[in-house]
Amino acid sequence: MNLQEIVNNPETTIVDVRMPFEYEEEHVEGAINIPLQEIPQRVEEFKSMKQPIVVYCRSGNRSGQAQMFLRQHGITEIYNGGGLYDMFDLMRK
Repeated sequence: MNLQEIVNNPETTIVDVRMPFEYEEEHVEGAINIPLQEIPQRVEEFKSMKQPIVVYCRSGNRSGQAQMFLRQHGITEIYNGGGLYDMFDLMRK
């Protein structure tokens, strides 16, 4: 499956790793907000999420960090969706 198919799969969990104020301004419909700095304390929550998991942020940098951290903690079906507008593009196609 490519990233577009993963993003549009109803079984996929989408997580916005931006700050709550960024999430409140605009976010992907159905996305869960877990800020990057909270991820180390919430690894077990990620492990219990329906997989695959796609993380995104504003530009793809924080979501890349989140993806790498979560992979190091045993979550293999984790994908970087990039930035918010990358996600909107993926969902439109």
